[in-house]
Amino acid sequence: MTSFFKILAASLTLVVLGGCATAPASFDYTEFKLSNPRSILVLPPVNRTPEVRATYSMLAQVTQPLAESGYYVIPVTLVDETLKENGVTQANDAHNIPSPKLREIFGADAVLFITITRYGTVYRVIDSHTTVTADARLVDLRTDKVLWTGSATASTAEQQNQQQGGLAGMLITAIVKQIAGSITDQSHPIAGLTSQRLLKAGSPQGLLYGPRSPQFNQGTSTGR
Repeated sequence: MTSFFKILAASLTLVVLGGCATAPASFDYTEFKLSNPRSILVLPPVNRTPEVRATYSMLAQVTQPLAESGYYVIPVTLVDETLKENGVTQANDAHNIPSPKLREIFGADAVLFITITRYGTVYRVIDSHTTVTADARLVDLRTDKVLWTGSATASTAEQQNQQQGGLAGMLITAIVKQIAGSITDQSHPIAGLTSQRLLKAGSPQGLLYGPRSPQFNQGTSTGR
């Protein structure tokens, strides 16, 4: 019996230690605070998905969460047109422009690089989910230092009602979803939700509030 309790205690210790090991590390905001960016340049997102609409769907919805977080955002349409007028038509090429050149052209304090890794609807026999996932990296255009990195995802599966009235109801729901998905871009509003989760300040490991926010330097869950 004594051996049993010893084994049980050892097992519990391993579980506790394992739980501690999987806890996410706190993000280091030292460089972010030193940089204190006021204006952000958002480049067209790189699209790693087959959906051609992904880049501009996401780009059209990044200004609001950044502005509400207290930053001045260089107008994304102006940025896109300026890049195209200078022969930069691909997001990958825009992301490879050196920081000093971007600052010279746009005058921003920092640049936001976004990569879309999932965008679209996956159809199954009795169900379908629309999911958008994106990664982001904020870089100081004056020092070329990375200030922040983040990732976010959103999906229609989050609001899905698991009680659909049996198999027949599930099949009907799947058919309706597939028809709706073929005539509308269901991913666009999900991309908006992803951009909110990714770029709105105040969440754990998220962006810090900018100087235009009433919460600037007031101490948030992100450690500012």
